[in-house]
Amino acid sequence: MGLQADKISSEADVSVLPRAVAMSMAEFERLSAFIHAELGIKMPSAKRTLLESRLQKRLKTLSIRSFSDYCEYVFSPKGISEELIHMIDLVTTNKTDFFREVHHFKFLADSVLHALVSERGAGKKKPLRLWSAGCSSGEEPYTIAMVLNEFGRINPALGFDYSIVATDISTRVLEAARRGVYSEAQAAPIPNDLKRRYLLRSREAARGVVRIVPELRAKTRFCRLNFMDAEFNFSEPLDIIFCRNVVIYFDKATQEKLFTKFCDCLGKGSYLFIGHSETLSGFNLPIEKVSTSVYRKI
Repeated sequence: MGLQADKISSEADVSVLPRAVAMSMAEFERLSAFIHAELGIKMPSAKRTLLESRLQKRLKTLSIRSFSDYCEYVFSPKGISEELIHMIDLVTTNKTDFFREVHHFKFLADSVLHALVSERGAGKKKPLRLWSAGCSSGEEPYTIAMVLNEFGRINPALGFDYSIVATDISTRVLEAARRGVYSEAQAAPIPNDLKRRYLLRSREAARGVVRIVPELRAKTRFCRLNFMDAEFNFSEPLDIIFCRNVVIYFDKATQEKLFTKFCDCLGKGSYLFIGHSETLSGFNLPIEKVSTSVYRKI
């Protein structure tokens, strides 16, 4: 059931809309159930105010006067096609940094890559295949690319090669990630020697921005993926999956299903990195812990 023309119109006078529209509990429950079903994100009643404030932007943009009308729109065929992606961008959290949880990158460089090359020929017989799942605006996959590139540079005899697939459900952050442009403040955690090798400075110094070098951008492919999809459709087993600080927004049942699918995507002896605040305790998975929040498929 779609909205009437007077309920959503690009010509409507936004100034006459109320500054704050209240979301009823029934509307919240309908939206939260949909978000959980579509995205796997748990939305308890304590987050009602958060959801209300974030979606206010869409009501104003669309000149919609109530959450009741917004629900009517977003659940219509037109809304599913045109509005769902905007709602997802607003309700998903995209917190990330370069070299976040730096222990992971040290363990990757010092232990994991050597093991994968010697045991699986990854990066040598064929490119090492890595998935950054929930990549947000790109800081994680570009950090990984720097680490992998450094490994190849330090070990030239290996002829080391790699490819990175980076996914997120938000098209907004994926567009930013593809550009690979960051403020100098965002780039601050990157060690200076890596900044010199892998960052380009703007010719206009006053802009205070840097860009990831083309070599790393070419090695990193960004695409949209929903963790709730039945299949992830990788053509062959992956060597490494990074999925950090994402599943904390899911309930336990959804987490177990997701980690089971991750394990299905990994080859034997491959690695899964999760966030330091996350746990696999209580899940029946074919993996063993090898370091802090790092697991190996057995």
